[in-house]
Amino acid sequence: MWIFQKQKEKRFAQNHAIGGNEMYVIAGLGNPGKQYEGTKHNIGFEVIDWLAKDYTIDITKFKHKALMGEGMICGKRVLLVKPQTYMNLSGESIREILKFYKVPLEHFMVIYDDTSLPEGTVRLREKGSAGGHNGIKNIIAHLGTDVFLRAKVGIGEKPNGWDLADYVLAKFSKDSLPMIQTGIEKAAHAVELYLSKGVADAMNNTNQKAPKASKKSGNEKKSEVTEQKEG
Repeated sequence: MWIFQKQKEKRFAQNHAIGGNEMYVIAGLGNPGKQYEGTKHNIGFEVIDWLAKDYTIDITKFKHKALMGEGMICGKRVLLVKPQTYMNLSGESIREILKFYKVPLEHFMVIYDDTSLPEGTVRLREKGSAGGHNGIKNIIAHLGTDVFLRAKVGIGEKPNGWDLADYVLAKFSKDSLPMIQTGIEKAAHAVELYLSKGVADAMNNTNQKAPKASKKSGNEKKSEVTEQKEG
């Protein structure tokens, strides 16, 4: 039994040697529950799900008020995290995880939705205000700093006449899904760049401006808003 245990420990050490003992925490924000699946506010969850599938990481373990799973991404030991506290209390879970695993803020990255960015756009920032996002506001409050890496995934500007809460909790229209899928893939790639090449390279590659989209007519915009309200 002792020899078998030692062999297991040796295999574990070999599998994790490339990343050393340093842990990185990659968290995606969202709301738990089936009623929120596929909504704009849950795009952070979707990026984490994408990474988990791509790197075969099981994120079904519930601990520290979050669904989480450990694995290797780009040679780094990574903990993928989906806080289950509801968006406005995301900081409770994040603070517990960083403290328990003794992860420095330099090894922490959070992914979330942003209404100020066009659909499919991703921007990396190393610090900044919450910008009206309650999940980030709560994380800043619990960590006591706004200096941490964040990947903002564009979900498009709120149409005139819409309440912000209604907009972010609505599902994407069918026409939006291809661009949203592009945004999810870009955000996942930004995580890979961050882990493999560092923050500077990740920002330089991710924050490149995309070509401007053609302007839509008033009728097209009106049709889109109507479809979103119905959805």
